[in-house]
Amino acid sequence: MIFFGGLLAVVCVAAWIAVGPDVRGRVSMFQRGTLLAIAGLAGAVAWGLMRCRVTAREAGVEIVNGYRRHVYEWPEVLAVRMPRGAPFATLDLADGTNTMAMGIQSADGDRARVAVRELRALVERISAESLQRPDPPAD
Repeated sequence: MIFFGGLLAVVCVAAWIAVGPDVRGRVSMFQRGTLLAIAGLAGAVAWGLMRCRVTAREAGVEIVNGYRRHVYEWPEVLAVRMPRGAPFATLDLADGTNTMAMGIQSADGDRARVAVRELRALVERISAESLQRPDPPAD
């Protein structure tokens, strides 16, 4: 993604130079500022999408969706779903809510299905282990 963003920037600069000084002279400062603002906004959106990820750790799962980060402990995660036609995987949480995991996108095809299966197996394994583990003695 970074490669293609850089390539797009190079093409835009080359096109700006190629149009010639007479055309560049007719573009006002306001128009230039507007183009830069739109490019900055597009870059911010692209950067937010590139940050999306799902990371399973020993203590729980971390989900980064754009510019928001969510950390859930394993007992909070009840299930992982990605129904046919859904754009992203969804985590069902113990408080009755669910959250999208934009780091697992159905457009990735088999890679997304494998990631959902692996995360689902991890949730089931940790749930089973916590049921077998005795509660610590109370003081």
